[in-house]
Amino acid sequence: MMTLISMIPMQNDPANFRLTRRSFTSVALVSSVFFALPLPTAALDVGAARGLIDKVVADVNTIIGSGHSESQMFGDFEELFVKYADVPVIARAALGVAARSASAAQMAAFSKAYQGYLSRKYGRRFREFIGGKIEVVDAKPIKSYYEVISVATLAGETPFDLRWHVSDKSGRNLFFNIIIEGVNMLASERTEIGALLDRNGGDLDKLIAQLNTI
Repeated sequence: MMTLISMIPMQNDPANFRLTRRSFTSVALVSSVFFALPLPTAALDVGAARGLIDKVVADVNTIIGSGHSESQMFGDFEELFVKYADVPVIARAALGVAARSASAAQMAAFSKAYQGYLSRKYGRRFREFIGGKIEVVDAKPIKSYYEVISVATLAGETPFDLRWHVSDKSGRNLFFNIIIEGVNMLASERTEIGALLDRNGGDLDKLIAQLNTI
């Protein structure tokens, strides 16, 4: 499904959250794929999508206010991703065309390594919200999925929004994308994982090993 997205060379560090101008194309293509899918079933509606993200945000606020160490928070964020995010879909989208030739065992190993990598990466981002709060303010349908809008308020900073994309296409209500201050996770991850795979000579097993260390 996600193979329509073009590989885009990464610029700077793979942990960087900024999108290049060229990676805007990935955002558009990812969106177009979801727009082409059937409308959500009755199992998922605006209220259910918002309810899911209410739970996610409540858990995020609990984690950032817990006073736990960084490593403990990363574990907490991984549990959150496993519980509320469509990790297999996100992982396959990030891997792109390389997922076609991956064995079932490799995809399972990649998804496991990737969920840890993603939890640490976005856990560091959410840790910046310590001392602040996140609040869900709106939700709306966007053809084949729902967008739930939340606002992060940090001391001494202008509030900014986080947008969560929710679908039930895997059989459960789960989020499959986050947009933080305009940075689209699906698009940026596709770029960064593609660049890491290239650096490993296209060897998926080496990429999996590297993800476990980042």
